[in-house]
Amino acid sequence: MAYKIGLVGKPSVGKSTFFNSATMNDVPEGAYPFTTIDPTVGEAYVRVECAAPEFDETCTPDTGYCADGTRYVPVKLVDVAGLIPGAHEGNGLGNQFLTDLNEADVLIHVVDFSGQTDAEGEPTEGHDPRDDIDFLEEELDQWYLEILEKGIERYRSGYHGTEKDIEIELAEQMSAFKTNKDELKRFIRRVGVGFDPDEWDESDRLDLAREIRKETKPIVIAGNKLDTPEGQANYAEITDDPEYDHLPIVPASAHAEKALKNAAEAGVVDYDPGDNDFEITGDVSDGQREGLEQIESFVTEYDGTGVQQALETALFDTLGVMAIFPGGAESMGDEQGRVMRDCFLLPEGATTEEFAHHLHSDIGEGLLHGIDCRSKRQLGGDRTLHHRDVVELVSTN
Repeated sequence: MAYKIGLVGKPSVGKSTFFNSATMNDVPEGAYPFTTIDPTVGEAYVRVECAAPEFDETCTPDTGYCADGTRYVPVKLVDVAGLIPGAHEGNGLGNQFLTDLNEADVLIHVVDFSGQTDAEGEPTEGHDPRDDIDFLEEELDQWYLEILEKGIERYRSGYHGTEKDIEIELAEQMSAFKTNKDELKRFIRRVGVGFDPDEWDESDRLDLAREIRKETKPIVIAGNKLDTPEGQANYAEITDDPEYDHLPIVPASAHAEKALKNAAEAGVVDYDPGDNDFEITGDVSDGQREGLEQIESFVTEYDGTGVQQALETALFDTLGVMAIFPGGAESMGDEQGRVMRDCFLLPEGATTEEFAHHLHSDIGEGLLHGIDCRSKRQLGGDRTLHHRDVVELVSTN
């Protein structure tokens, strides 16, 4: 579980409900600020079409599970403590929030699209969800700007005693954001501010900080509470607003997802996470049936509850992660007869050699070549892999 998804949002928007529905953990939920104080880490899943049926096999996963040909692959989901405006200045949980947030590869920002919580998470009516979307980006931009300006100051002061290019100095200052000098150089060119920081004005520095943030801390919006008329109206308006074209917005109802998973565990419904339909299979009261029918109407209209879709949008669409199955060119099963025990999540563009090192450094160091289990073709160490490849690694170790 190398990838970590950070779950963020102001208090009382349903963030803990989203976390619980994704992981089925029992963390506190409540309509009051800072229900979550310390970050909670749980195991969520993303769906990948299982490759085993293509080889007339049935997989036996060591991690996650497989249901009806869909592999549920585990990822880490972190429910970060509630954010309020001014976090970069230390307000609320401030610096601790930002530190915890920086551990995530991608963020899912849970927003109350019903407009029933204000900026501090208190009950209200008619609040514009765009304000919440904006405030998280603005908080992160200001955080990045503070660190960027420290890098500029280091550059101007000649901190290391030797003259360095600005992108090198900034890369060292911002290394915690998992960026490097080549990326920083590309960001500077993209913003078009030039390579002399003495010529950057306040707007230039903020534009650069924002560009670095967008690339290193991408955000997916989970438009929560969309099972309300207010939420649906706001969703239609915001997704039609070009100001938000840069953000993936997933319609969601964490409450509906949790209700369906609870009902499935109780044997009341037949439901697989992420599906856009379900079947009532057990005895239910008239009230329960009415509630399930309302959920059914929502998941049919929006192609699911949105919880699973938000996780997969964050990982596959935004980060470009791909799933790779280890296999055998001659036989899918190992010595114990276990088939496709693992499904690994790798960055877009990963090579055969990088896959080998991901499994174990010894395998990577002794790698001879890979084999595409579908075509039986030999794969060089520098061959770029693709989503759902099934690969055997041939190594001296």
